[in-house]
Amino acid sequence: MALVIIRQDGKIDFWKAALMAESPELQVYSYLEDHPKDKIEMALVWKHPEGCLAEYPNLKLIASNGAGVDFIFEDPDVPKGIPITRIVDTKLAEDMSEHVLAVILSHLKNLDTYRLQQTRAIWKPRDYYRISDFTVGIMGLGELGGVLAKDLVRFGFKVQGWANSQKSLSTMKTFAGDEEVSEFLSSSEILVCLLPLTDKTTGILNTSLFKKLPKNAFVINVARGGHLVDNDLIEMLDNGHLSGAGLDVYHQEPLPTSHPFWQHEKIHMTPHYASVSEPKFVVPQILENFQRMKAGKPFLNEVSRDKGY
Repeated sequence: MALVIIRQDGKIDFWKAALMAESPELQVYSYLEDHPKDKIEMALVWKHPEGCLAEYPNLKLIASNGAGVDFIFEDPDVPKGIPITRIVDTKLAEDMSEHVLAVILSHLKNLDTYRLQQTRAIWKPRDYYRISDFTVGIMGLGELGGVLAKDLVRFGFKVQGWANSQKSLSTMKTFAGDEEVSEFLSSSEILVCLLPLTDKTTGILNTSLFKKLPKNAFVINVARGGHLVDNDLIEMLDNGHLSGAGLDVYHQEPLPTSHPFWQHEKIHMTPHYASVSEPKFVVPQILENFQRMKAGKPFLNEVSRDKGY
């Protein structure tokens, strides 16, 4: 039994070393090196080249190296019937929550605007807002959304959440499904997208949705670039309906230098680094699932192929 790491970001050797440090006897290969494809039974993947997973005839498990799995479902040649798992990491959720809090507080206190003014030597005090002035709406109430909601409540924000199916959270009011999304949006003055990317949620952040938000709402997307219709966001920022946006994810990464987001003064950008998997928290899950695969036991954090997450 062997494991292959498939990713295109230059981090294969990093993850290979982390796995072997914890389990020296484990056979771990990079997909870029010569390796016995017929012995590979587990593939650890992150944004792999489409079609490459079909090259492993004895594959028993496809493991995402992060919380997202949308890139796996986007590959039309992913072998059918093979279990898919993802990483569930409380530290990832905490890091994401801290990032979103920082973006929100920066917006309330005009820190991005002051940074722009500084580069132009402009001294212009501006009215600021308080935490109690805004209701934050969270789209997506899974692990990440749940941690963020608790942190926002602890800081004193008014918080509400929406998910495709009904969720029960004692810390806030929740909405569910198409029937309640308009009511949820109408009172979300800061909107945070933490949805999984599926066929249903692709392009959900569009003009129709933005128009349902209160005027001067602020939008944060830290989920996936595919949730956002880029031109719709620019249009709603330029016509004044939205006051700004905080983006950490994009359709193409790195974002091309010609993209209009770079120069838009109402868009705060970060390079898909709101939360990053650390080996000390992730490797134990990967190794546990490898052992479960060998023993024929149920996997940790298995993904529903029907739901796409």
